[in-house]
Amino acid sequence: MNVRRAIVPLLVGACCACTAWAANLRSVEVSKESGRYHLVADTHLAAPPEAIREVLLSFDNDGYQRISEIYKESGYLPPDSDGTPIVYTRVEGCLLFFCRSLRRVERLEVATPNLIRTAALPDRSDFKYAVSEWHLDPEGDGTRLTYWMDLEPSFWLPPFVGPWFLKRTLLHGAPQAVDKIEELAQEAEGLTARADTR
Repeated sequence: MNVRRAIVPLLVGACCACTAWAANLRSVEVSKESGRYHLVADTHLAAPPEAIREVLLSFDNDGYQRISEIYKESGYLPPDSDGTPIVYTRVEGCLLFFCRSLRRVERLEVATPNLIRTAALPDRSDFKYAVSEWHLDPEGDGTRLTYWMDLEPSFWLPPFVGPWFLKRTLLHGAPQAVDKIEELAQEAEGLTARADTR
């Protein structure tokens, strides 16, 4: 399995110079402090926020496999006791000879129509700590997608897997996932637009 595909699931559920026709990754910053990785990505997608939100919330029926082949499973689980949706993802990948299946069970909160938050449940995940936010802001004819994530794996990672390596990997592998999010959002928007004209 490709090394680039293995690291991307550690940090990106998806991330991504603004053109009218394609998603563009403007910046990716990765740092590590006290065993926790921090990721911030800034992207422009040529699709409206509501269509992108629909794609990002499509966990059912292994919907995340449409975004990237690293996702082997995704779905909604029974809600938490307070009614908060719970989602599940499982990715597989190898980093040189270090192969692993990684699972994350998270509380999912759509705080506003343009803000999605997740927080992993450590006792059901392969992470001691994992929180993320997707900010979807209208920008020109599309959306500025800002993604940040903090995570701490509950498993050993080789010492060379530092921020520089992860950033390099993300810059090489993440644009395909972001392009796919954009494509799926444009398809969803097209279907909505056709339904509105009937």
